[in-house]
Amino acid sequence: MTTRAPKKPDAAVADEFTALLVGIQRMLRRRLRRRSGQPRLRGAQVELLRLVTDSPGLRVSEAAEELCLAGNSVSTLVNQLAAQDLLRREVDPGDRRAALLYATPAAEERIEAWRRRRRALMADLVADLPASERDALAAALPALHRLAEGLRSLPDEEE
Repeated sequence: MTTRAPKKPDAAVADEFTALLVGIQRMLRRRLRRRSGQPRLRGAQVELLRLVTDSPGLRVSEAAEELCLAGNSVSTLVNQLAAQDLLRREVDPGDRRAALLYATPAAEERIEAWRRRRRALMADLVADLPASERDALAAALPALHRLAEGLRSLPDEEE
């Protein structure tokens, strides 16, 4: 006789999933930070640098929307990163009131090195999993993309 584990209610799955995502991200950042050898950047700074590296010439308002942050928060991050010579602003020729953001060569090198370290670390961890679990992770990617898109499409709420 085969016994099946009872299905977890959706709320319990959601809670466990969220806790795991947060924990994995925190541990990943901690591991990568130890291997970096560079001054530490805050999470939001790294996210902005990654975004600008991937989308050079982005406006501050576009970055704020993409990162789901207030415009003044992104402006503060821009100022911090510009002071560290990791980001530069140029006047938008189409609207002289707006600034276009570009990563400096130092920032591009830093982001690429971080991506290489992250890719290698995660590839090693995934390779250590049994084939069935690697397949399960790959099969879950479309659902994870849909979750991310669902979060992105939710209207902003007033705090």
